[in-house]
Amino acid sequence: MELSARRLALDTLERVAKGAYADVALHQVLQRYALHGSDRTLVTELVYGTIRQQRTLDTLIQGFCRQLPPLPVQLVLRLGLYQLRYLDRIPAHAAVHSSVELVKQIGLEGFAKLVNGVLRRYSRCTTDPLEAFIAHLPLVSQLGCRYSFPDELIASWLERLPLQECTALCQWFNQPPRLDLRLNPLRITADQLIADFETAGYGLQPIPPLPQGLVLSHCGQSMQELPGYAAGHWSVQDRAAQWVSHLLDPQPGEVVIDACAAPGGKTTHIAELMEDQGRVIACDRSPHRLRKLAQNRDRLGLKSIEIHILDSAAAGDFAAVGDRVLLDAPCSGTGTLHRHADARWRPLKRRLGELLPLQAQLLATVSQWVKPYGLLVYATCSLEPAENEAQIQQFLAHHPQWHIEPPPPNFPLKAAPEGWITVWPQQQDMDGFFMVRLRRDS
Repeated sequence: MELSARRLALDTLERVAKGAYADVALHQVLQRYALHGSDRTLVTELVYGTIRQQRTLDTLIQGFCRQLPPLPVQLVLRLGLYQLRYLDRIPAHAAVHSSVELVKQIGLEGFAKLVNGVLRRYSRCTTDPLEAFIAHLPLVSQLGCRYSFPDELIASWLERLPLQECTALCQWFNQPPRLDLRLNPLRITADQLIADFETAGYGLQPIPPLPQGLVLSHCGQSMQELPGYAAGHWSVQDRAAQWVSHLLDPQPGEVVIDACAAPGGKTTHIAELMEDQGRVIACDRSPHRLRKLAQNRDRLGLKSIEIHILDSAAAGDFAAVGDRVLLDAPCSGTGTLHRHADARWRPLKRRLGELLPLQAQLLATVSQWVKPYGLLVYATCSLEPAENEAQIQQFLAHHPQWHIEPPPPNFPLKAAPEGWITVWPQQQDMDGFFMVRLRRDS
């Protein structure tokens, strides 16, 4: 089945090259061929790993090839080089042979000799050829080629981090993501859920001091097939995202608004923290993504969540309604690049040009939804100051009736002197996030 897995990985990469999102393309392939266990794991690793390491792999291909072959052949070479460079468990001869067979399978047997030659030359190298290929480049480009990131991201991080920290961040983002779960305490205890997973052959461990956080050691199945999923015993949610709802600190009986709610991870967490007592208003402009929220709400057995299809940047529907409001703003996602393999290749400057006005408008609008003396939490999964600190400073400059409220003294994530929290993945071993509490004075 391994050769078939490589063919499915190649088909997925071709879809991504034509513009599909990596996670969508991979999900369609996994569902269509009903892959399980080691085959599912191998296809997932090959697709996400090859996309993640694309710049490094392309630098090697360019170094070994006098002239670049057609894109399908480049994709085969990426897959082969990825196995040779990053997957110790696959023997070199198997990676080379399967790649040669793969290029024949897709009707490009005329390039079989090229594929064989490039991969064999790489596997015979006694020192890393990449370093010779990039030695003439400036530092930013060297780091970009070595760790497979665009120059603009490397340059942005080097403005705020010393070289060693920037390198550590790149290395962290190049690890496959963990699978963190969030316990639903309204349905099951942590001890029982851990026991259920152990019985099914899975290792599940708590994430102290995160109250509902659990980490799954391995998974070769779809989420729906894991113990307790259908019964609403847990949700998938990274540990950093879980801390956002704890910073909001919703209380039973309150009115809490999630302004950009879909697909609902934080919305359902808020309802769980409120013991499903009170009113949780979930707003989003995407009916499709809200359907996913509704499904999770029902699966988790939560009754307090009401769903509204609206554009939170423009709607005045909930003026002074919320005791607490969460604005988990649309952002560049630069704190979750390990989780979204293709996101690093989307031009950052262009995306910020679209996102920054939207974030400012959302802040201005949803701040009106907060009751006098109520609380607003602004959060992003971005590491870009323009989306984070600068947005808050601009908001406060135009809204004097608001101030930053530092997190509670016992909150585990350390705040900056200004009161906001920035989670750096390489330092705190979780997704990159920015979060801040804003209190309305009147």
